[in-house]
Amino acid sequence: MTARLADSAPDPLVTAGTTFSGRRWWRSLQHAQVWIRISAWLGFLTLGLTYIPIIWLAVMSFSGRPLSGIPKPLTLRWYTEMTDDLRWVEPLETSIVLAVIVGLFCMVIATAVGRAIPRLRRRGSVLLLATLPMFVPGLTMGAALFFFFRSYLTLKLGEWSIFFGHLVWALPFSLLLVLVLASRFDHRLLEAAADLGASAWHRFWHIEFPIMRPAIVGAGLFGFLLSFTELPRTIFLHGRTVSMPLFQWTQASAHHSQVPLTFALASVMFAVTLPIMGGFFWFLFAKLDRS
Repeated sequence: MTARLADSAPDPLVTAGTTFSGRRWWRSLQHAQVWIRISAWLGFLTLGLTYIPIIWLAVMSFSGRPLSGIPKPLTLRWYTEMTDDLRWVEPLETSIVLAVIVGLFCMVIATAVGRAIPRLRRRGSVLLLATLPMFVPGLTMGAALFFFFRSYLTLKLGEWSIFFGHLVWALPFSLLLVLVLASRFDHRLLEAAADLGASAWHRFWHIEFPIMRPAIVGAGLFGFLLSFTELPRTIFLHGRTVSMPLFQWTQASAHHSQVPLTFALASVMFAVTLPIMGGFFWFLFAKLDRS
């Protein structure tokens, strides 16, 4: 009887080892939870630094003294002046037209190149050359394009030069977005469709496009947004053409500063573009993917 009780009793070394392992697991879990909390707070901090200035800009657009940083007294003066002074309408139209064209070119070129790169043998070198403009400073690229167009080619700057500068800047971002899905695409689907007699266009439209649609449309949106907000390259390449970012920059840096007017103008642009873009992205990436 005593031998049986001794055999059934737990081993102290095993119990100690189990307890030690449990403590290590609990400490590692607590350590992980600490880092999760730190990451969450860093995320909230980043979101705050992103959106609080925008909200504060909209609040100060109703202030009678926006440069003082004090919201009061509240007034609609700057919005009234914005509707009376319509010099911003033509730059806005120019930026929208250029951004739409750049977005369309980015969507088409990024789709064609992004579909071809995964099939190449030396795809790394091609991808490196295609994405290098991302790492060139905007002022450097703008100055280089300016000297090339004006001094070497002796061309007159204008909308076309702005378009080319924006395309060079936005295309690598659009290409990377398409390449994320293109590199994971199963090309055996296309081979099966080809064996069944489907043409190249039908293979793309009925097989590739439905799968890569978020990346393709997102590439066009990236091109549109990056072109619409681009300033450093535009400073060198605009000629006599004035885009919206250039107009706001000149108004803010002029001798007779119009910063309060730019507050109202920027607030209106944010109020119009953010809901439209947010709704479009939700429809594209959430609603369509569920259907």
